[in-house]
Amino acid sequence: MRIGEVAAAAGVSTRALRYYEEHGLLSSERSPSGQRHYTEDAVERVRWIQALFAAGLSSKAVVELLPCVHTGFATSAIIERLEEERARIDAQVRDLCATRDRLGEIIAAARDHRR
Repeated sequence: MRIGEVAAAAGVSTRALRYYEEHGLLSSERSPSGQRHYTEDAVERVRWIQALFAAGLSSKAVVELLPCVHTGFATSAIIERLEEERARIDAQVRDLCATRDRLGEIIAAARDHRR
């Protein structure tokens, strides 16, 4: 797949794909004319990268953790790191839920006040 096809299928920009390559998150083969060509699994990999970034992981953390996502193999150190990231994300979810609940209370109070 060419860079534009992967970008369109994954819902990211071609610039993002080049960034991922620069940071070792994604790889491609080059044609004789220099065009990037990706394997079919590149779209799924990009979606995982996006999900990990959205969860707040750094590119360094994603580089470390992404291989075990695809292979299912992880060292005890990687498992510990994954558990730490999961705990961090759980804390974010709790904070977001508390914020959502507080906003709900504010909305309800504002509606009551308008009446």
